[in-house]
Amino acid sequence: MDQRKLNEFRDGIFALRTRRFGTVAEIMIKHLYDLDESGSLAFDKRARNTNERIEVKFSTVMKENEARIREDNVIDQCYKANLANRAMNSYESGRFDCNIQQVKRTEFDVLYYGLFFADRIEIFMMQSSEILSCPGYSDKQHRGNEGEGQFHLNQDNIEYHRQHHLQRVLTYEELYNLLSTIDEKIN
Repeated sequence: MDQRKLNEFRDGIFALRTRRFGTVAEIMIKHLYDLDESGSLAFDKRARNTNERIEVKFSTVMKENEARIREDNVIDQCYKANLANRAMNSYESGRFDCNIQQVKRTEFDVLYYGLFFADRIEIFMMQSSEILSCPGYSDKQHRGNEGEGQFHLNQDNIEYHRQHHLQRVLTYEELYNLLSTIDEKIN
């Protein structure tokens, strides 16, 4: 595949926000692991063979901002915020912080989570029973919120997740080919 087209595809994923980005991750996981739709609003997918409840949470990896936005740097900070300046490769050192949030561990059996780096996608898997022992997990995301937590993936704990929970790594070309195959089946 043409590298320019592949970069446009990747950049488009990074430009998606919240629900639309999450849907791309859910479709990816559904077809990589041969899952069914959940039929529930409580969790995202269901395992065909085991009937396990599957939750899917992903984040894009962006370098931390160098400075706060202030009146004297607002234009400069807008220039620096673009994907080319902030998207981080998996091998780069530097500060980043990806929040895996709204984790309702009693509502699912398996969590697929991961990171969209600029050069690849890292997919991790954790059983719901392992979440309480996940480094940095907090079961309090919002004041008064019961049963919903979060954890962060960052430069301080990424190696823990890679060593204990990494399931697979995809290139953007592999993701593009996977999604193209789905599109061809439907059309």
